[in-house]
Amino acid sequence: MSELKPLVVDVISDVMCPWCYIGKKRLEKAIKSVPGIAVDVRWHPYQLDPTLPPEGKDRASYLNEKFGGAERAEAAYERVRQAGREEGIPFAFEKIEVSPNTLDAHRLILWSRSDDLQDEVVELLFKAYFVEGRNLAKPETLVEISAKAGMQSDLVEQLFETDSDLAKLKRQIEQASEMGVTGVPFFIIDGRFALAGAEDPATIAAALQHAEATRTEEDAVADA
Repeated sequence: MSELKPLVVDVISDVMCPWCYIGKKRLEKAIKSVPGIAVDVRWHPYQLDPTLPPEGKDRASYLNEKFGGAERAEAAYERVRQAGREEGIPFAFEKIEVSPNTLDAHRLILWSRSDDLQDEVVELLFKAYFVEGRNLAKPETLVEISAKAGMQSDLVEQLFETDSDLAKLKRQIEQASEMGVTGVPFFIIDGRFALAGAEDPATIAAALQHAEATRTEEDAVADA
């Protein structure tokens, strides 16, 4: 017996990137529009600002350094807010008090893969940060998210007290840069096609269909 393997979509993303949240919603729309194609989405780490301290940085200070102040930041975010509204995301940038170092959030995403809960965890992280203004630099916030997603939160809490997988994540982030990834979201479809940026659902769907149509039988079929 044999069955078709799902089409793998690797998403390189950072949970403090608003366009990555938009890209997730657009990818979901694209997948729903091609119900005949089974898709396996896998999330991979990237850091927009790896220089942030482990405890994060005061949001006002961060915006002042990056944009030259809150007013300029708000002007830059207007396009993001509009795109968010189109995807059902009520961005609440004004609620964010801390710009986090996202390494620990990426650790949680990595650990959630073994429970097949990556999508749930990524969604909860985006919502916590961009809609609720939660501090993703706090381990207790991440532990709470792990519990809400259905992970073993007591184990997650213990792991956050260690350096488990930090070196692995840093290597993966370096590898993304070596691949030429300079911005996120970055989608790799079937290991063969790349889409940079939060493309519209129709473009992503077309890429999924092309990847499915051009797969070799050896690649597409798995022995059961």
